[in-house]
Amino acid sequence: MANQKQINPNLVPKVKLATGDNIPVIGIGTFGSDKYSPTQVSDAVFNAAMAGYRHFDCASVYGNEAQIGKVFAKIIATGISRKELWITSKLWNDKHSEADVIPSFKKSLNDLGLEYLDLYLIHWPFPNFHAPGCDVSSRSADAKPYIHENYMKTWRQLEKLVDMGLVRNIGTSNMTIPKLELLLRDARIKPAVNEMELHPHFQQPELFAYCVSKGIQPIGYSPLGSPSRPERDKTPDDTIDMDDPVIINIAQRLKIHPAVVCIKWAVQRGQIPIPFSVKESQYMANLEAVISEPLTKDDMNAIAGIDKKCRLIKGQVFLWKENQTWEALWDLDGKITPA
Repeated sequence: MANQKQINPNLVPKVKLATGDNIPVIGIGTFGSDKYSPTQVSDAVFNAAMAGYRHFDCASVYGNEAQIGKVFAKIIATGISRKELWITSKLWNDKHSEADVIPSFKKSLNDLGLEYLDLYLIHWPFPNFHAPGCDVSSRSADAKPYIHENYMKTWRQLEKLVDMGLVRNIGTSNMTIPKLELLLRDARIKPAVNEMELHPHFQQPELFAYCVSKGIQPIGYSPLGSPSRPERDKTPDDTIDMDDPVIINIAQRLKIHPAVVCIKWAVQRGQIPIPFSVKESQYMANLEAVISEPLTKDDMNAIAGIDKKCRLIKGQVFLWKENQTWEALWDLDGKITPA
C-alpha cells in the first residue's frame, strides 16, 4: 500500500512464554466472519506486516489460509525473515480424531507455505462440527460433550507435532478451569497459552488469574467487543464496550479512539489482544496503542470496575442436546457439564 505508515516492529514489546519463546504483545486476527472475503483478509495481513505487525492469528476453519500463505511468501520476499514472524493456526472441531490431527495440521502448514508454526491450538474443546453459516439453533446429530479421555488423545497428537519439530508451542482455546485442571494433570507438554474471549465487559478474572498462576499466557480474542461477529452470535442482552462511559471518558481525555483504550487495557493487564481489521487507520491505531503512553493506574482500576460478564461468543452451535442453553459449554458451576 503506497504511503502506508510504518512502526518499527522492534518497538513492539514481547512476552516470554513458559517455553522460552517470545511472542509479540499484539497480533492481528484473520477471522473474516461473513463480512470479508479471503482476499480482503489476506490483503490486510500483507499491509499489516508492512505496517509493523509480526504476529498473525490464523485457523483452518476461517477458510483463508491458502490465500494468507501466498501473502506470507510475499512478506518474506520483502526481506522480513520467517524468524521475525509469529504465526498461529488452530485445529478445527471435526479433526479431533487421532488419525485426523496431524494431516489437518500439515494441510494448514502447506496452505500457509511454512516449514513450522510458532503456535498450534485446539480451537474448541468439543469435537462438534456445524455447517458454515448455520443458524444459532443448529445442532449436529454427532455433537458430544467434553470427554477428557478423547481430548487427551487429540492433545497427544499435538505433542507429537512438537516432537517432530513442526510446531514450537501448543495451546488451548475456549477452555475452562475444570478442563485445564485435567489437561495440566495429564499433559506431557503443558499448554503455553489459552486463547479466550477477553474485553472490558468480559474480563474473566478467575480464568485469567488461573492461567497466569499456571504459566499459561492468556491471549484475548474479541478485544474490542467483536463488533464484526456473525449475526448468529448477537443477542439482545449484549453490551458494547466502546460505548461504555468509562471507556469513552478515557478516550476523550487522551484524544484517542475508544478501541485504542481497549487495546491498551488488554496489553497492560497482561493478555495478548488479537484485534481484526482490514482498515489501515484501525490496525495502525491498534499497533500504535502498544507503544504509546500507557493508561494510568486510575484508568486501569476504572476499567476493572466495568466488567459486565457479557460473553459475546457463546458457542451455542456446539451444544449436544436440543434443550441446552449456552451456559452448559462453560462449566459455570466449576464442574464439567456431563453428557
